[in-house]
Amino acid sequence: MSSRSAALACALLLAAGCSVGPNYKRPVVVTAAAYKEQDGWKPSEPADILKRGPWWQIFKDPVLDRLEGQVNGSNQTVKSAAAAVEEARALVREAQASFFPSISLSASRERTGEGLGALSGNPSAFGGTTGLGGGTSGLSNTTFSETLNSVGASASWNIDIWGQTRRTVESQKASAQASLAALAAAELTAQSELATDYFELRAQDQLVMLLTDIVAADDKALKITQARYRDGVAYKADVLSAQTELLTAQAQQVNAAILRGTLEHAIAVLIGKQPAIFSLKPASLATTIPTVPPGIPSTLLERRPDIAESERQVAAANAQIGVAISAFFPSLTFSASDQYQGPTIAKLIQASNQIWSFGPSLAQTLFDAGLRRAEVAQARAAYEASVSNYRQTVLADFQQVEDQLVSLRVLEKQSVLETALVKAARESEVLTLNQYKAGTQPYSSVITAQTTRLDAEETALAVQENRFTASVALIEALGGGWDTSLLK
Repeated sequence: MSSRSAALACALLLAAGCSVGPNYKRPVVVTAAAYKEQDGWKPSEPADILKRGPWWQIFKDPVLDRLEGQVNGSNQTVKSAAAAVEEARALVREAQASFFPSISLSASRERTGEGLGALSGNPSAFGGTTGLGGGTSGLSNTTFSETLNSVGASASWNIDIWGQTRRTVESQKASAQASLAALAAAELTAQSELATDYFELRAQDQLVMLLTDIVAADDKALKITQARYRDGVAYKADVLSAQTELLTAQAQQVNAAILRGTLEHAIAVLIGKQPAIFSLKPASLATTIPTVPPGIPSTLLERRPDIAESERQVAAANAQIGVAISAFFPSLTFSASDQYQGPTIAKLIQASNQIWSFGPSLAQTLFDAGLRRAEVAQARAAYEASVSNYRQTVLADFQQVEDQLVSLRVLEKQSVLETALVKAARESEVLTLNQYKAGTQPYSSVITAQTTRLDAEETALAVQENRFTASVALIEALGGGWDTSLLK
């Protein structure tokens, strides 16, 4: 290589420190100083409660803890997301391989031949014979063949002058981190669905217990009415009304078992088990609901895996702009080969059989009918779309937190009122039934009191269930203790 070529090569290698395209900056998102619906919300738990371990442990339910521990390893949706992470990491290694030269070895053994045959007036030229009777023409077939052995090595190295490879690796790394965040989001979603289904199932267990008490009370009321009818102090209509109330409560009791079974099946699927081999023993719904501190809105950007996934997709799209721009510049490739060719293997490796080459090559596209400009425009448009998606994801997640905060605050107040209502309804039912026994109230008053009590009990249970599910939803909205430091 001449000194001028060597100088050019060195200059190009020095230029390899340059990467064309915009350097990434996280899109700006304006956040409020505090959540609007946090006003009046008084968390009783330490601020770091979600960073102490698995978030579901704050409910202090051993059965829930055991079920949640099976989600990540058995849930098929989570396992699919985990496989996507491994695929993305492999793509990073694939892109990084372009930093290094490719080297290949080759060996071959070929035997070639050529056959010649012709009619000639001079047969001796082809080994023919002439008869005694005079110049008879002859036909000759002569075959030439040779063996050629070859062994060698070649190398090729694309120098990343303009940063195309570096931008590609940058994009693939960001995509891999997005896949890792998507895995965390899938895990959090499955965990939240399990917790929600679990508390809804426990609410159905509680409803079955409540309806069992209602059935017992209605049965007692029916017996009292039947006795009064036999004594001639009650009407047949009273007996029929009491029977209707009892049958209605029994029908509700049966219907509650349908929803419980459906929820049990859903839990089985979430932990990767066949519903036929999974069951949960009935238990009452807990009464203590943990209060989760939401923190300040700006921290949500670091705590939500779906926000992190969207932000990493922006970074990947930004790097792709550089990849597209690099196509405008020439590519530099160093290649080298060393090969030996000869008829015999024993004497193949010697200077007289050597064929070698070495040198750089530059390639530049001069005309592509606007292809590269279109590719850059497409990359920029994809980047702008990813920025909009990122900001929309942030807005939606802020909304989710605000929704759950207002739900929990209002449900807490409603729970106090419903508890008082249940207490009053129970007292009214007992008083009305005693008055009916004394003959001072018609049976229709007893039915009204029983219906009011049942409605109050069911509403209070629904409020308690909603408080648990809203608490789970708030934890999910806050990221479940996850943060971006887990992205590697």
